[in-house]
This record gives sequence, C-alpha cells and structure tokens, in this order.
Amino acid sequence: MLTGVLSAGSAFLLWGVFPLYLKALKAVPSLEILSHRVLWSVVFLSLILALRKQWTWLTEIKRRPGIALIFVASASMLAINWVVYIWAINADRIVDASLGYFIAPLFNVLFGVMLGERLRAIQWTAVALAAAGVAWLTISAGQVPWIALTLAFTFGLYGLLRKTASLGALEGLTVETLTMLPLSAAFLLIPASGSSHAFISSGISTSLLLIAAGPVTAVPLLLFAYGARRIPLSLVGILQYIGPTIQLLLGIWLYHEPFGGYKLLGFALIWLALGIYSAEGLLRAWAHRSMPQTLPSR
Repeated sequence: MLTGVLSAGSAFLLWGVFPLYLKALKAVPSLEILSHRVLWSVVFLSLILALRKQWTWLTEIKRRPGIALIFVASASMLAINWVVYIWAINADRIVDASLGYFIAPLFNVLFGVMLGERLRAIQWTAVALAAAGVAWLTISAGQVPWIALTLAFTFGLYGLLRKTASLGALEGLTVETLTMLPLSAAFLLIPASGSSHAFISSGISTSLLLIAAGPVTAVPLLLFAYGARRIPLSLVGILQYIGPTIQLLLGIWLYHEPFGGYKLLGFALIWLALGIYSAEGLLRAWAHRSMPQTLPSR
C-alpha cells in the first residue's frame, strides 16, 4: 500500500508541473508533440526492456490476444487525452485543463457504479454538487467545458482499463505506445501531414526537449500504472488532486490566466463535492480501522 501511494503520488506531482515542459515547446504543433511523445517513449521503454531482458510478456500476448485489445482501448484513451491536454496548455487554457483532472476522480465514482458498486447518500450528494458545478460553468460560459470533460473521461477510463490489465506497468505502456507508433511515425515522416519538422528545423534545444518527451512521458505513467494496481481506485482519486492543484496555481499565478467570477463559483462547487466525498471516505476508513478485531474461533 505504501509503495503504491508513493508511486501514484509522485506521478501526480510530475503531471502537476508538466505544463512547464509543454510551454517550452509552445511553437511546436500539438499533434507533432504527441507524435514525438510516442516515438521517444517507445525508444526509452525499449531500452529499459532490453537492459532488463524482459521479453516473456510477448509470449503471453500471443497466447491471449484479448490482452492486446484492452491495451488498444487504453492507448486510444491515452492518445485523446494527450492531444487535448497539449493543445489546452499551448492555447493558454491551463485552468480549464486543471478542471478536467479535478473532475476525473468523480468519473471514477461513476465508472464504479457502472461496474456494480453502490453509492451511499453522501457520495451521491458529492456527485450532484460536481454536476451542478459543471452545469454552472456551461451555462455561464455559454458552452460545454469540453476540455475538462474530455480529459476527465479519457483519464478516468484509462485508469480503469490499466487497473484491470494483466500486464505490468512497463510492458503495458510499451504495448500502448507501440499501438500509437505507426500513426505517429507517419505524421512525422510524411511531408504533407502538417508537421513543422521542428526536430530538424528549430535548433538543438528544441530537439533535446522533444527527445526528453520519452522519459518525461514514460516515467510518471509507469509510476501511475504501478501505483494504481496496488491501491484502491478511491485512493487514486484522492491523490489525483495533487496534479490539478499545481496546474491551477501555475495557470493563475505564473501564466496569469483569468480566474474569477463565474469560473470561481463553478470550481468551488466541484471542490466542495471532492471535499465531501474524500472526507466521507477517510472517516469510514478510520472508523473501520478503529473497530476491534475479533479472532476467528478454532
């Protein structure tokens, strides 16, 4: 449990400061950054697998093709999440992106309901408050907060798929990036794809930043996948507040994005929902641990 908490918490901390990295690549188109993330992640992960001589998982995929289908689904969620997030950061929408990751834990709750979990009244209250916050943001802005909802849905579903996957964190991420590699390579290599070919044309600093996309992408995902398999999904949701909190502070104080009025009220409703849900879960866990344990009869 402790290892899982530390791993997942570290992943969310790294994701929290990730906008700093993307801002350094603001001149590069979003799809091009995504393609480099995939390419250099494959290279980075392949080096790790080669050093560890860890290839037996390929036999399991050949023996059970259904495993690959799960990772195709998780790779699809990951690709959508990546490209929307990259675009949002470089379009000066860090605050909107942070909202997505504040909402994501409540999507975990809804996914749990879909899998047969029963919510208590206080949990339904939290979900209703979060829904009211999203509705308020939609009505006040005159449009659905699509950035936040897309990020929340794709990341929540990605976490659920990875939690139920049978491969380890390293092997699973390798399968996911390999799934995305053909389209990414085509985008980077085909002249008419829309790529700016920044790796060649934008200088050594940009090239090094793009190469760094491999470890920058893979390390937190590996930490997250490792941690998510060892702790309850509800605890993953609580730790997940670390990332969007850092992102929100970066958006407001470092990049001076607007945050006030109707947006503040919408966020407040969602924060209240998260606070109620988290507090209820922690109190129940504390009460459960404080109950006297009876020894089994012989």
